[in-house]
Amino acid sequence: MTLPFRKDLDKYKDLDEDEILGKLSEEELKQLETVLDDLDPENALLPAGFRQKDQTVKKASGPFDRERLLAYLEKQALEHKDREDYVPFTREKKGKIFIPKQKPVQPYTEEKFSLDPELEEALTSATDTELGDLAAILGMSNLITNSQFCDVVGSSNGVDKDSFSNIVKGEKMLPVFDEPPNPTNVEETLQRIKENDSRLVEVNLNNIKNIPIPTLKEFAKALETNTHVKNFSLAATRSNDPVAVALADMLRVNTKLKSLNIESNFITGVGILALVDALKDNETLTEIKIDNQRQQLGTVAEVEIAKMLEENTKILKFGYHFTQQGPRARAAAAITKNNDLVWSMRVKVSANTFSSLEP
Repeated sequence: MTLPFRKDLDKYKDLDEDEILGKLSEEELKQLETVLDDLDPENALLPAGFRQKDQTVKKASGPFDRERLLAYLEKQALEHKDREDYVPFTREKKGKIFIPKQKPVQPYTEEKFSLDPELEEALTSATDTELGDLAAILGMSNLITNSQFCDVVGSSNGVDKDSFSNIVKGEKMLPVFDEPPNPTNVEETLQRIKENDSRLVEVNLNNIKNIPIPTLKEFAKALETNTHVKNFSLAATRSNDPVAVALADMLRVNTKLKSLNIESNFITGVGILALVDALKDNETLTEIKIDNQRQQLGTVAEVEIAKMLEENTKILKFGYHFTQQGPRARAAAAITKNNDLVWSMRVKVSANTFSSLEP
């Protein structure tokens, strides 16, 4: 299969580079050399100072002196004449002064109410303890202290006066600690894969960000001949397109791997298309996760993914969030169809087994 980005490059195969360079002037050759010397400004793995060549032509004036620089800037600011205002400031107030409207204050009138003579006499002759009990029963806890409220309510419910409180306190937050680093020994795991260790069934390299790209490609090369590893996961390992191409070559040969996880990496649409092309002929992989890459894969890649899922009936789980509605619907239908096929085969096998056990 010809990858989409290579279709427009065929017309440049027969170009004579020496002839083109011979027609360039000296100034154009110098400009071309300057362009070729530039490094990749989009490479986040390089320090900021190494992403582009040094274009400074001015010679260094000496070592950095912070105090001298501040004194020079202050001197320049004092010597620089301020720009005159287009409209001079005269402190003159223009327009009407805002005076807020005074709202009329409503006088407070105390309401007069009368109680029954018996009730008024009972309240007048009641002691402070009896008034506190009455306030607690009526729910007026703001008129009495905690101890008084506890004497009336808490004691009947078995609540101790010392531990009783009507103040609502927030729940204590439990600290959330960072996840421990991945304890996998990279070199030892690679050697066990090469030796085809039967005890090594799952390889987890997630979140190990210091694995060199050649080492990741060695993992893919070693898996080509390994017959025991079922799950291989390298999420958040800074893997890029060369690693994806190496994994694609591995999937064309390996017949034992069941699950592959390459989420949260730097793989572009080119690497994903290489994996998709390899999965069309793979009949053992049932789960693959490629979501959360550094950049979006694009419409072309999503269409190819949906087409692959329609052709490959073995993939039951596919981890990717589609951005286009068309490929998303096609992929969902294909995954549902594959799971239905597995379910129908399981039911058929169970029915045959049950029928063979009958007398």
